[in-house]
Amino acid sequence: MEDNKVIEIKNVAVYQGRNLVLSHVNIDIRKGEFIYLIGKTGSGKSSLIKMLYADIPVKEGSIVIAGMELKGVKEKQIPFMRRRIGIIFQDFQLLYDRNVNENLIFVMKATGWKDKTKMESKCKELLSLVNLSNSGLKMPHELSGGEQQRVAIARALINDPEVILADEPTGNLDPDTSKEIVLLLKELTNKGCSVVMATHDFMLFNNFPARIIKCENGEIIDSSVAVNLA
Repeated sequence: MEDNKVIEIKNVAVYQGRNLVLSHVNIDIRKGEFIYLIGKTGSGKSSLIKMLYADIPVKEGSIVIAGMELKGVKEKQIPFMRRRIGIIFQDFQLLYDRNVNENLIFVMKATGWKDKTKMESKCKELLSLVNLSNSGLKMPHELSGGEQQRVAIARALINDPEVILADEPTGNLDPDTSKEIVLLLKELTNKGCSVVMATHDFMLFNNFPARIIKCENGEIIDSSVAVNLA
């Protein structure tokens, strides 16, 4: 894989169960790119995202992400692969019986962190990055939806990933908060992180133009350049 490519998808077939929904998928994503992945429900975009974090196996073709080939990847290798990527979900998936700091530290411990001082320092750094410096001791239910998604973004950044995969991260948020979340994700690309964001929110394209990859009629349509959609 070329040095500036963080995702390379070659001749991949995407299935939902036994149904083929996308064929001959060929996509290259480079360091620092922001990508919108769009398409109607059932078009294959969420399945493609799941393939990128090895939740759905690659049966046909090849996917290399953050330097790791996913076809034939062994179960025991997947946790190590996922340390190189960050995943953000529509429903936040926070632990609601723990405060914000404890949510972050839980993931740190699960991914091999051991030094308490370093973990506390990383919490402060991440919460500052997502503009939640004073929220470390708050419980998730004390936060707004947008704030909970910011915690989810902080969690995704714990291991300094090369790629962020965001599956409908603004789906449960109001329009103004959605803009704030996308702006935050776009800012990450300035640090060299690549972001792939699956979304239904067409209003975001005009506010934050970027490359668009569309799943439609079993095929991938790639804008290749920043565009505005009316």
